[in-house]
Amino acid sequence: MWFEILPGISIMAVCFVSPRIAMVHIHRFSNEGKLKRVSYYPYQWSLMKRDRRVFGVNHYYASKDLENID
Repeated sequence: MWFEILPGISIMAVCFVSPRIAMVHIHRFSNEGKLKRVSYYPYQWSLMKRDRRVFGVNHYYASKDLENID
């Protein structure tokens, strides 16, 4: 019957989902809990470089609000 395939489907679902969940936790641990910003286009890369320059820190994730810029 159709319900005989349910254990196989559930095992396959766990095998597909668990590496993705593990990857998220590994990246979070290796990056000290900070989210990585990804640039797919040159314009996004220039914005990240601008953020590093404007905020005066060497990390794009340690930015301040616009109201706090000197």
